[in-house]
Order: sequence, then structure tokens, then C-alpha cells
Amino acid sequence: MAFVRIGSKSEAFRREGHAWHCTSGLPSDVTIEIGEMSFYLHKFPLISRSGRLATLIKESCNDEGSVSVLQLNDIPGGAKAFELVAKFCYGVKIELSPLNIVSLRCASEYLVMTDEYGDENLTAQTEGFLNDVFGNWTDTIKALETCEEVLPHAEELHIVSRCINSLAMKACTDTRLFNWPVSENGREGTTDVDVWNGICTRSKTQPMTDDWWYEDVSFLSLPLYKRLIQAVEAGGMRPENVAGALVFYAKKYIPLMNRQSSFKDATSHTNKSGSTISTPSEADQRALLEEIMELLPNQKGVTETRFLLRLLRSAMMLQASPSCRENLERRVGLQLDQAALDDLLIPNMGYSVETLYDIDCFQRILDHFVSIDQASSAPSPCVMEENQLMEGSNSLTSLTRVATLVDSYLSEVAPDVNFKFPKFQSLAATIPDFARPLSDGIYRAIDIYLKAHPWLTDSEREQTCRLMNCQKLSLEACTHAAQNERLPLRVVVQVLFFEQLRLRTSISGWFFVSDNLDNSQSTSLHGGNRNANTTNGRGGSSIDDMRRRVAELEKECNSMKQEFKKVVKTKKRWNVFCGRKSECDFNSVKPTKLHPQHVNEHKNQKNVDSK
Repeated sequence: MAFVRIGSKSEAFRREGHAWHCTSGLPSDVTIEIGEMSFYLHKFPLISRSGRLATLIKESCNDEGSVSVLQLNDIPGGAKAFELVAKFCYGVKIELSPLNIVSLRCASEYLVMTDEYGDENLTAQTEGFLNDVFGNWTDTIKALETCEEVLPHAEELHIVSRCINSLAMKACTDTRLFNWPVSENGREGTTDVDVWNGICTRSKTQPMTDDWWYEDVSFLSLPLYKRLIQAVEAGGMRPENVAGALVFYAKKYIPLMNRQSSFKDATSHTNKSGSTISTPSEADQRALLEEIMELLPNQKGVTETRFLLRLLRSAMMLQASPSCRENLERRVGLQLDQAALDDLLIPNMGYSVETLYDIDCFQRILDHFVSIDQASSAPSPCVMEENQLMEGSNSLTSLTRVATLVDSYLSEVAPDVNFKFPKFQSLAATIPDFARPLSDGIYRAIDIYLKAHPWLTDSEREQTCRLMNCQKLSLEACTHAAQNERLPLRVVVQVLFFEQLRLRTSISGWFFVSDNLDNSQSTSLHGGNRNANTTNGRGGSSIDDMRRRVAELEKECNSMKQEFKKVVKTKKRWNVFCGRKSECDFNSVKPTKLHPQHVNEHKNQKNVDSK
């Protein structure tokens, strides 16, 4: 910490209780009262340095030799600052430091201690040292902290703005270009030291990270910190660094942001000067949260989604303004594809709540995401450029991630018996079907919901199952659904039908590949190659493998038919189907016609088998 000593005389004052006396031996002819403190001084040293004191003493003197009594209760810095001023007037040694320079500069301005009342007066001395303080990061922070004691006067002299501009310039400067000591804790970079036989052979200072200034400025009060953040933004700092500083500040003063922080760490901490700062009240935390929300950069992905969700949770617990919570929900919705399930499970706040988690909040966040996604991927009548195609692909990928997130969220909240059917349906239907490559996730959520809500009507169960696409179920999900007694019979029939249709398509594909191999084999025989026998042997073995595979698929088809009969027998409406001796007639789905080429391939295969 920088300091300057001015003056040459030794100490000439002594304190007795609430009174200061000059030890020069001359009787005092002026008394300065500041609060409870009284200074018994002499007129000449004061009027030779201060224009204001000269005027006040002149006005208060009625008779020659009378003692003047002056009240200076509104002097910046109070009695502590005036003590240094009085010593300066008497030529006594005083020390200027970043901790007292601001109050002394304001007091000298208040007392009109310019060069008109003496060379190298206090105003010029303090102004010169103040410029030196601005050149040092740590000293500037200490000076800025002391500005709050004399804030109106410091603002009038532009000391606050000069401190903030100095800090903002240093924070925005690339530290790799300069080698100044920037941190009070000496964190200007880690040092690697090579030691051989107890002797240091080489040391290399590692470059500083972008967050080197976060902790130093976090001890500023909210108004000053807000002005500093605005200054670094104006100075061109990257939005990621601005957001990082705000995250650090919010976690420091809002204990709800730190789930794993201890009570001791959350309730008090120590500032640079060693004094303890207690946790702000809920009202102050609420005001801080709303200010942090306004200061956060608006760009997508700059602020972590996890932090935004924790900020939203804290805003609900602190009962922040509706506009603040709405703004947070909108920002989370903007980057919902980057969220994690655990952070989205926000507990319901208040006394009259139905569900355990705040499902309405998640619905609003999801609506924001879908509306933004639809606006960004709106079809254009003109021909799409390559970059537009890339944006559309990224949008679909984000929508797919959100679809998986929604399905997982529904699975977590589905066991809640107070989770109403309309809300479940609305939340699941918000995501379009094309965003789900597989329907396993939504099927799992539906199954859990039906199990936890057995009182649903048949119509509601039907509407719930319409939320999933049976054609997109995996083999494991189809096997589970075929044996699931909670599903309506129509859904089970659809699952079995689509699985059988998938099996038929697979068999047709195998026949198509087999025919191509037969054609390639006959072509190689007519060509007269020397490797015809080898190719023929390989083709014959491939055909045998495919035939064995077809036989296995037919067995699987027969086993599925047997499973279907077992399921149908357990249903009450079995009498509708038992009178039919042939395969079930699916009224809702028309059978798929095979391609003519596949029909010819099947006939050819029968002829080969008969031969």
C-alpha cells in the first residue's frame, strides 16, 4: 500500500478524553467543535491555510483577544479527518494513504485549502497523491471503499467516477501485456519453481486467468459494484467475464445460491480491511437479486443455465418481483437445451400448493423455448442457404434434447397424485412428435402416470396414450407394452401390429438382398472367371445364412402371435375377437401392401425351395 509523509515537525498535540490540545505552550484562542470532539487551537495557523476557517473566525470575533468557537459538524470525514487537517496546518508530520486520502481531499475542498492560502497546500498535496493511487489496482479499491463515508462530496469531486474508470480500464486490459501487481493477495499468477539440490534453478510465472479481479471487487457495495460492471461493459469486456463476475458476487451475498455452503460461511465474511460483513437481510438480498438479474448479459449461453435456475429458485424463495421472475423464466427458456433435470425440479413455494414441484413454472419455461424455436425455424418462401440449413439442424438437435428433458421431467413428477391429467397432457403435448426419435421416454412417463393415477377414466387413458407414437417404440419397449395391463387394449393391439409390420418389412428386405446375391452369382458364372467356384461357394453360404435368419424371424413372429393371444384372453372384450378364426382384422390400421417386386421375389423363393 502506497503512502506519503508530509510535514516536518514532531507531534504537537495531546488528547484528553474528547478534547485535543496543542502543546506549544501558547493559550488557545479558537475552539473547533465537531460532534463530541473539541479542538483547542490557535487562529493564525488555521487562517493561513484555510479560506473557510479564516472567514468563520473573522465573523465570530467580536472583541480582540476573545476565544472563537466554531461548529464544523458537517465537515467530510468528521473529527478524524479534521485532526489530520489541524496537524497539517501546524506543520506536523502526517501520512497520506489510500485509506484517508479521499476524506482528506474532500475536507481540504470543504475548508478551501487551496494555494491561494499557502504554497503546496493540502488540496494540491492530496490531489497529487490521489493520482498516484489511481495507478495501483489495490490502492484504488481501498480508496473507492472509503468513498462511501463521504459519498456526496466524493461524487462532487468526481473521485468515485475516477476510481471506477481506473479499475475498469485495468480489468479490461489484457494482463499478458503488462506485469503490474493487480491483486491485493498477490494472485498475479501461479509460479512454477524448479529446485535442484535445494537451489532454485528456474521460476516461471503462469499467466493469470480472466477471473483474477472477481474477488477483489466483490467487497464493494452494490451501488458501486453496479457502476463498475457497467463501466467494464462499456470498456469492451467479454460478456462471459461480466457474467462470471456477477455470478461470483451473487453467490457471495445470497446464501440461497450456495446449497452446500456452511452456515458459518453463509452468515459472515471478512473484507479487505479485516472487518466482518454479515449476510444482508432478505430485503437486501431481494434487491441484490433483482439488480443482478438486470446486469446479466442477454446473449444466449453466456450465463450458465444452472446459475439462472438457482437464481430463479432464490427469487421465488425471496419473493422477488413478478417481472424479475418472468425475466428469469424467459432467459432459462432461451437456453433450456443446456439445462439439467435436477435443476429444473424447483419445489413449490407457498402454503396452498398442490404438487410437490412447480410444474406451472416449468410449463412457462417450456413455452418460452418452443416459441423461440418456432420463430427461429420459421419456413421461408425463398430458397434456403447453407447456413440456414445448418441453423435448422442445430434447432432440431436442441429440440430433441429438450424433448428428452421433458420426458425425464414427466417421469419424475408423474408419481405425484396431485398432478392433474390436463397438466400432464399439456406438458407432454408441447413437444412435437418429430422431436422424439424414440418414444421410449414418453412411454415410461405415461406408464408411471397411469400406475400412480388408477382412477383415470377409459377416455383419459386413451388420450394419455395418444401422446406417444407406437411406431417409434424400441423392441424392449414394445415387449413391455405388449404385457402392460395398464394400457388400453387398442394401444396394445397397435403395438403388436406395428411390431409385426416391422418384422414383415425386415423379412422382405432379407429376400431383396438374397435375390441380389443370386443375380451377382449367376453373373459371375456366365463371365467364366477363374474364381467362379470360390464366389459360388461364398454366395451359397450367404444364402444359407439368410435363410436361417428368415426362419428365426418367422419363429419370433409366431411367438409374438402367441403372446398376443395370451394378452387378449385377459381382456374383458375378448368375445369380439374370439369368433374370428383367421388373423385379427385391424379396423384402425390398413395392412401394408408389399411392393410387386417383393411379391415376385417371394414366388421365386418358393420355386427354389420346391426344386
